[in-house]
Amino acid sequence: MLSVQMYLTLCSFIILSSSAQELRHKPVGTKPVRLFTDEDLAKYNGQEDGQPIYMAVKGVVFDVSSGKDFYGKDAAYNALVGKDSTRAVAKMSLKPDDLTSDTSGLTEEQMKALEDIFINVYKAKYPIVGYTSRRILNEDGTPNKNFKPEDQPNFTIKEEF
Repeated sequence: MLSVQMYLTLCSFIILSSSAQELRHKPVGTKPVRLFTDEDLAKYNGQEDGQPIYMAVKGVVFDVSSGKDFYGKDAAYNALVGKDSTRAVAKMSLKPDDLTSDTSGLTEEQMKALEDIFINVYKAKYPIVGYTSRRILNEDGTPNKNFKPEDQPNFTIKEEF
């Protein structure tokens, strides 16, 4: 199992490079996005004033702070933040059992709805600030060789640190 520091280093290499040449010559102004464990993501649940509000859909972590009226403390959709809520988004549900990244058993219609909401709401409206460890790493902690960062031309990568 890789340490958190190794995860972050790996994340930087995966996101910034598709070839060894790019690793040696990192473009000016490009910053790696963050890898979030479940514990990290839970800290951004909208309960603290002044803290960003993050939620993940399909393993992509979005900064939904601009939608504070929807996602902030005591707001209607606050249950979705601070975690990967992929299943809940697909089912349009706020049930505790649906607040998970697990998509097993979803219908074809729910999977289509998920993709539509992912692209036309989250990717269109909220900046990507990182990825969940499940998106970047395999169950055994090895890098997911199929990982590719999401394209989001309307936004620049947000530097949180």
